[in-house]
Amino acid sequence: MLQIQGFVFNFASENTYILYNENKNAWLIDPGNMNEQETNTIKNFITENELKIEKILLTHAHIDHVLGLQWAFDTFKVPVIMHQDDKEVLDMLQASGMRFGFQINPVNVEIKYINEGDELDLDGEKFKIYHVPGHSPGSVVYHNENQSFMISGDVLFEGSIGRTDLYKGNHEQLINGIKNKLFILDDKTQVFSGHGNPTTIGFEKEYNPFFK
Repeated sequence: MLQIQGFVFNFASENTYILYNENKNAWLIDPGNMNEQETNTIKNFITENELKIEKILLTHAHIDHVLGLQWAFDTFKVPVIMHQDDKEVLDMLQASGMRFGFQINPVNVEIKYINEGDELDLDGEKFKIYHVPGHSPGSVVYHNENQSFMISGDVLFEGSIGRTDLYKGNHEQLINGIKNKLFILDDKTQVFSGHGNPTTIGFEKEYNPFFK
């Protein structure tokens, strides 16, 4: 049985997740920790639960989702999983930091690229990959059909969708991707977003104002 632990980090109230199972094997998703206190919060949770981080996953590479990426890679020495179309976003990290008024070094990590239709496996629990660009060019969603949940990053939120006015954003592309790839899934599917509260596919189909 998979467990999900969320943390709210950094200036953007970004959701970082740790996904783990009874074998204590775990994935770290979107490490947004930006200071020592936030980093210690993650470290303490991992230590107290005796978890082994096997992968670092990115839903996308916007600055608020990768502030702790170099720390995570240096600490756990495991590959960073992401879509190739967001590599250029990751490469712009230093410039993004300057826009927000702080210094951040370019990241130097081992990357493994994933594509639409690929699957990831955590001790037999399968995750399908959906490429849903529009918020960023390489945004992906990780979907576990067995336990009926997804990690959606900034694709879909409770009552909202990701911004499309950022670099290579595309409103129509994002709307179509959500409709054609996510809204066809079971209504009970839980959605763990990059910001805000969890929601469900059924709730968003009925109440999300962007789909009225």
